[in-house]
Amino acid sequence: MDTRPHIIADSQIPFLDAITASHARITRMPGHMIGPSDVRRADALVIRTRTVCNASLLQGSAVSFIGSATIGTDHIDLEYCASGNITVTAAPGCNAGAVMQYLFTALAAWARAGETDLREMTLGIVGVGNVGKKVEDLARHLGMKTILNDPPRALTEGPEGFSTLDRLLTEADIVTMHVPLTPLTRGMAGREFFRSLRNGACFVNTSRGAVVDESALREASGRLGGIILDVWQGEPHIDPSTVKITDLATPHIAGYSLEGKRNASQTVLRALARHFGWEDLKDHTIDLPPVPVVPAHLLFTRCFPIFVEDKRLRDAPHDFETQRNAYVYRREWTPEQYRQLTLCLPHKTWNTSDAKD
Repeated sequence: MDTRPHIIADSQIPFLDAITASHARITRMPGHMIGPSDVRRADALVIRTRTVCNASLLQGSAVSFIGSATIGTDHIDLEYCASGNITVTAAPGCNAGAVMQYLFTALAAWARAGETDLREMTLGIVGVGNVGKKVEDLARHLGMKTILNDPPRALTEGPEGFSTLDRLLTEADIVTMHVPLTPLTRGMAGREFFRSLRNGACFVNTSRGAVVDESALREASGRLGGIILDVWQGEPHIDPSTVKITDLATPHIAGYSLEGKRNASQTVLRALARHFGWEDLKDHTIDLPPVPVVPAHLLFTRCFPIFVEDKRLRDAPHDFETQRNAYVYRREWTPEQYRQLTLCLPHKTWNTSDAKD
């Protein structure tokens, strides 16, 4: 009798090669296609957000472990899993650096197109967790003023340093969303939110699509100075009319760096090893190749050619999932490159040749 655990893993999750035939039987398949009939013969699942884990999927199965190579667990019924003694592991913060890089690459492109200087702007950060903290750090490093809104942190740490959402919306030149998807944040960026947002402000969402009421965003678009979206309502079946009002649109790839994927897979793999007693993998490390050298003045453009992804989605929004799955993971800025970012911040004196690079 084969006593090895059977693992079903999303075919889009990289870096699982360390799980050999001596550890487990592993079946790879598209996350959205993992169904109850597949799960009934599984002992563990390694998934992304495209696999919703609830009673409908898990009932009658022997699954004892769910590892999600994602920052959140809003696609997992945690109460059901707890009642069934199913261990759940995710990877909070795994792609925080990638999302931070995405945000500032997008803002640099937006500022350059409008011939504005980010250093003269106030950045409002809604949600100052793993990603928001990195965004705050780089904004200050670049000389931007920040306003922070995070009620849970303000409650535990005290209100000093934090702002109400109303004040942030009326004072910030740029508002960026970095909140988890919860009952409280679902649809929080609705009509009242956009009515309060100051005229000419830029709105960015890289958190979860359901955080934004897209009909309210479309209504407010005429008085906003910019709209940058990486996440969408109803993914992967997104609304082309929302794509049309954006300045930059990408298919949920803000966190898609090689480093972010490595971090997520490494976290899940180690948790799997602890769960099944694989001593040789409990501290497994995934090594990456060196980061290519990029001139300082091109760090906002060459590391992540964001307009390529924007054009691809704008041309074929119905191919959202195909584009997301085919995305080639980019590299994040190294610590040395991070320190050089002040040298290449786009501003009014950039010339035409710089912009084309």
